[in-house]
Formats: sequence, structure tokens, C-alpha cells
Amino acid sequence: MGHTTQLEDALALALKLPPGDRLRLVERVVASVEHDITGGVPVTQTPAEHWGQSLNRLLDALDMSDWEALEINDPVEWVKALRRKDESRLDAYWNDPQ
Repeated sequence: MGHTTQLEDALALALKLPPGDRLRLVERVVASVEHDITGGVPVTQTPAEHWGQSLNRLLDALDMSDWEALEINDPVEWVKALRRKDESRLDAYWNDPQ
């Protein structure tokens, strides 16, 4: 019995099943193909929530009290001051005539 004949026989049997059983059969066949393609490693399901929502929830859960204690009035000026401090500290390395 050839491969094509087996497939046709299986299809003929499948088409005789009631609609609900045919759907379950299709789900099982697809799952078996998915299993074969992934080499037995289950395919990860799509996450229930968007990654951005997860990130927002994580940020909301972080303890930001140390940042608030810095009393930063203007974040842009604070970053500029940090850069000036680093530049002055590293100036000897960058501009050393040696």
C-alpha cells in the first residue's frame, strides 16, 4: 500500500467523522507536526499581555525612593553636571601631553 493510498484512506475515514471529531483530529495532527518541527521542544505561547505592559508593571514595582532622595530639580542639568564632573576627572588622561 503506497503513501498516497494511505493518505487517501485516512482522509476518507476522517471525512466520515462528525464535525467536532474532525476538528479534534485536525488539532492533534497539527500538534504532532509542530512537535516534529520543533524537535520535541514545545513552542512558546504568545504572551497574554504586551511586553510594554509587563515593563510598566515592573517599573511601578521598583523602589524609586533612592532616586527621589537625590532631589533632582532639572534632570537635564543634573546629567550635564555629571558629565562636567567626569570630564574634569578624566581631563588629565585625555589631555596629558606626556
